[in-house]
Amino acid sequence: MASIDWLKSVPIAHRGLHDLNRLRWENTLSAFDAAADAGFAIECDVHLSADGKAVVFHDGQLDRLTGQAGSIDKLTAAQAANLRVGGTNDHVPTLTETLRLIGGRVPIVIELKGMPGRDDGLVKAVADDLAGYDGLAAIMSFDHHLIRLFGKDAPGIPAGLTAEGLRDEELEAHFAMLAYGIDFVSYNVHHLENRFVEFVRGKLGLPVISWTVRNFDDKLISDRHVDQITFEGFDPGAT
Repeated sequence: MASIDWLKSVPIAHRGLHDLNRLRWENTLSAFDAAADAGFAIECDVHLSADGKAVVFHDGQLDRLTGQAGSIDKLTAAQAANLRVGGTNDHVPTLTETLRLIGGRVPIVIELKGMPGRDDGLVKAVADDLAGYDGLAAIMSFDHHLIRLFGKDAPGIPAGLTAEGLRDEELEAHFAMLAYGIDFVSYNVHHLENRFVEFVRGKLGLPVISWTVRNFDDKLISDRHVDQITFEGFDPGAT
């Protein structure tokens, strides 16, 4: 595995550089293009479509982002592409479209959204899309059943655990995921500091990023405890 210190290099735009869904919506090609133009890394979310494609969409249900009823996993990638996000001209893109647009200009971190019993093949679909991609990319997930597949279905791709929580049982569940060879951690900024993050960063020397940083106060907390922020709603480079 090559070094993934690039994960620390620049702030990561949460679901792209959107404007809190006023005119430029989350997880759209417009938001990703804006982030790349600004030199920020990109975080995006993917679900598995009905025809086995990785589509870029956060929610399991369609209503908040498209105004339509239904579940994203019940649509083919082509059907999803026919939906408009937030009433804009942006459609629901595939991961392939997203990677083509970014074209290696900035790093991308892809969060896999699990639906147990309805996401068989998601890890493999993402790995297939990343095969031959020349840019810097990593995958991560909250969902432990997906993380257990990373080594088998996405070998060689930097892989991380997305996590939160401060209770002992939550932290112990996170520690259990270390057995699956994760390469980095993304942790809720409001749950810093904690013994899991300290161990991963201090003892294992793995990169840790935070989510979701929405102001400079959050950024100050993150900067004290982890290596990089995942942000939205403000410009972390502003003075």
